[in-house]
Amino acid sequence: MLYYLFKYLSSLDVPGAGVFNYITFRAAVAVILSLFISMVFGKRIILWLQKNQFGEIVRDLGLDGQKQKQGTPTMGGLIILASILIPTLLVARLDNIYIQMMLVATIGLGFIGFMDDYLKIKYKNKDGLAGKFKIVGQVSVGLFIGALLYFSDSTEVRHKVFNETPVNTGLQVENGDENKTNPSEYTWQVTKELKTTIPFVKNNEFDYSWFLTWINQDLAKYSWIIFILISILIVTAVSNGANMTDGLDGLATGTSAIIGTTLGIFAYLSGNYIFADYLNIMYIPNSGELVVFISAFVGACVGFLWYNSYPAQVFMGDTGSLAIGGIIAVFAIAIRKELLIPILCGIFLVENLSVLVQVGYFKYTKKKYGEGRRVFKMAPLHHHYQKLGIPEAKIVARFWIVGIMLAIVSIVTLKLR
Repeated sequence: MLYYLFKYLSSLDVPGAGVFNYITFRAAVAVILSLFISMVFGKRIILWLQKNQFGEIVRDLGLDGQKQKQGTPTMGGLIILASILIPTLLVARLDNIYIQMMLVATIGLGFIGFMDDYLKIKYKNKDGLAGKFKIVGQVSVGLFIGALLYFSDSTEVRHKVFNETPVNTGLQVENGDENKTNPSEYTWQVTKELKTTIPFVKNNEFDYSWFLTWINQDLAKYSWIIFILISILIVTAVSNGANMTDGLDGLATGTSAIIGTTLGIFAYLSGNYIFADYLNIMYIPNSGELVVFISAFVGACVGFLWYNSYPAQVFMGDTGSLAIGGIIAVFAIAIRKELLIPILCGIFLVENLSVLVQVGYFKYTKKKYGEGRRVFKMAPLHHHYQKLGIPEAKIVARFWIVGIMLAIVSIVTLKLR
């Protein structure tokens, strides 16, 4: 909204109004606003949650400090959602298809998480919304995102196509390829091909149509189905991964802030013609506006840590965890970095795998030996370290350090191929 106001003021030659045309400036404003909302109004939301007795119901898992968390206000994800949505609505371009997509995904997954938290509190049990309804909601969001990215005319992708007979102008570009250093040797081709980025691979573009064309080239016209199915899988997996990670004070929030910062860098580079050209990556027009959204996201996560860091005064609940996981997934798909998720979101991945391994091995050994055995002392993985006697705050800090390392590795993939 403010973008359009300042655009109008700029047309009237009001001094300084044109600064809102810059994505970097609006991203900075989004961070400040999200921090302000989460830190200032967050306390009021926490008091409201306490007044209405929206407290966490904690199962007895035999963990140190667990009883102290009983009754701590939950559903604090409302703070995160407000701190994302309000700054985005104020400073982002609302006519941008990517911003519209992120708003729909945030509200949709936030609503699913809210219903889950509300039912848990209302009926005083940990089951909440039935799992099948959660999955239906996540699948619906993934279906919407995949279909929108493929069928919308506003979500084109441009990638380099090198000419067979280049014209030598003597200009050199440092793109790591000695045979193709002249900018006149290629053109940017607009495409709706279902291409994405493969990390650590030269000319790192992968076309999803390969899953069908290796069988028959005529099947290429159905490759959009593969893309939508993968979008559904990623949205479901990452949102559930964030939900699994939300077990210690500040763990999911801090990890998500690190991931969000990295995705913001990718979005800025992919949405900038000059950087995309230099780095030899796909150029995605209008995706730079996503930097404004992800800035609000990072600010919301950091601001929420003001109350969620150990010892937590509020928990985000599924209202927050499902939303932030879904936001990360949808954002990565939009900028064609979804295949980086196993690296960038390695914390989420390991947390999910620890649960799958624990449950799978328990069932296998129970069937084979008559009694279930465990790989970890407790799953998800962060509870395993708690059982080893490591303090909660230290576990969280170490997970953050690993998250930063994974973020650096993800950024390095831009040049290391």
